[in-house]
Amino acid sequence: MTKADVISEIADKTGIPKEDVSVTVEAFFNIVKSSMADGSNIYVRGFGSFVNKKRKKKIARNISKNTAIVIDEHYVPSFKPSKVFIDKIKSSPKVKEINS
Repeated sequence: MTKADVISEIADKTGIPKEDVSVTVEAFFNIVKSSMADGSNIYVRGFGSFVNKKRKKKIARNISKNTAIVIDEHYVPSFKPSKVFIDKIKSSPKVKEINS
């Protein structure tokens, strides 16, 4: 499912014009990105958390040149679904069909 599909589905279910839904969805994504870039995490009860995960400093290898590379400590964005979200996916018969 693409962002356009999500916007279409929201517009169909709520009766709100697609243009307004599109602006709202884009605003949500921009807020998530800017908040996380500022170091804030976002918690949505019943859905999940958008969090910055800390990666430790490590030494990696460039196998083509056979050299060591130092990768400094850094943060990566991550999403952690809520228990309600996980339970809904686990109990979905459609997901079980796909994985069979």
